[in-house]
Amino acid sequence: MAAGCREDPSLERHFKGHRDAVTSVDFSLNKKQLASGSMDSCLMIWSMRPQMRAYRFVGHKDAVMCVQFSPSGHLVASGSRDKTVRLWVPSVKGESTVFKAHTATVRSVNFSSDGQSLVTASDDKTVKVWTVHRQKFLFSLSQHINWVRCARFSPDGRLIVSASDDKTVKLWDKTSRECIHSFCEHGGFVNHVDFHPSGTCIAAAGTDNTVKVWDVRMNRLLQHYQVHSAVVNSLSFHPSGNYLVTASNDSTLKILDLLEGRLLYTLHGHQGPATCVAFSRTGDLFASGGSDEQVMVWKTNFDAADYGDVLKTQKSGTSSIIPEDGTHQTPRSEMDCGINLKKTKTQDSGGNHEQQEEETSLANTLEHIMGQLDVLTQTVSILEQRLTLTEDKLKECLENQQKIIQNKMS
Repeated sequence: MAAGCREDPSLERHFKGHRDAVTSVDFSLNKKQLASGSMDSCLMIWSMRPQMRAYRFVGHKDAVMCVQFSPSGHLVASGSRDKTVRLWVPSVKGESTVFKAHTATVRSVNFSSDGQSLVTASDDKTVKVWTVHRQKFLFSLSQHINWVRCARFSPDGRLIVSASDDKTVKLWDKTSRECIHSFCEHGGFVNHVDFHPSGTCIAAAGTDNTVKVWDVRMNRLLQHYQVHSAVVNSLSFHPSGNYLVTASNDSTLKILDLLEGRLLYTLHGHQGPATCVAFSRTGDLFASGGSDEQVMVWKTNFDAADYGDVLKTQKSGTSSIIPEDGTHQTPRSEMDCGINLKKTKTQDSGGNHEQQEEETSLANTLEHIMGQLDVLTQTVSILEQRLTLTEDKLKECLENQQKIIQNKMS
């Protein structure tokens, strides 16, 4: 990636509609929708297509702390201060199923990459794992001794990472349900944590104004960024794994170049704290939210390499982050591979191209089927809830009838 092909990120659009601080933002898979949660107890689904209206979803009884699209994009999960988690169908206005997930505020919701499981984190000091289709509780992870702000599945679904006000980041094995490591190097509460797309490292944002990147195979600190002048609230990895975007109370967003271990950009947009930030699934956009009630969408611009190639390379596992120890032989292998991929595609455009098209078509069909299943499950769940309500009403009517008859008899 030549430095010359970099352009500054640019503000594409901003959405106004929330009536209080925005707490969370997330893009759908196809980038057609953007979900945001707010302290105003509402969830908004914004359309990325011009002139398309936004949906306001009302259901939570208190602040919405977190939102996330399912991998297929056919469901949105939200967690709230009302202690519940709701699963919404973003295309059907206002339809959701609800379950009481915790005994205190739900701070974080995250789908596994296969869309089958949901991990939630709460002020009740626990992390819980649920099935998506039946919203059935599976198990709890409870070694934190203070509020748990964030929990995420690893890309392969085998690990869970959690961040807490007990100043630790914990790594859990999903199968054995054991805590396999605690990272204790944070000088303050840990607000946010996430896995690198390769699954080999994690990044955490803290109230000590720092961002730290750890290797989860060797459990060692790789990088430490002190670039913000206030609490860091949120972070998101670029899908290529080469960049990290952060949001802070100092009202800025910062973009870090992880390969070179340095600050790339500082973005000023929000009036007051920038509370949340997230890259789109392809990395060409990112969204941010602030206590100024605004949701902003930014065009990434700075990585002009073909995203498809970068992502393919990343999947082949060549992504690497170097320790911040001064020995900066900057790894260019990933971008070189991207360029090679392009050349190879041009030379070998016959059979391979057809095979790729077939594979893409099959993947799209499967994605569509999974999405339809999500919607069906959700619809069945909604119908079940309605049926229960109807049965309760019927029971009530019969009991009242019984009382009237008894009164008449007496």
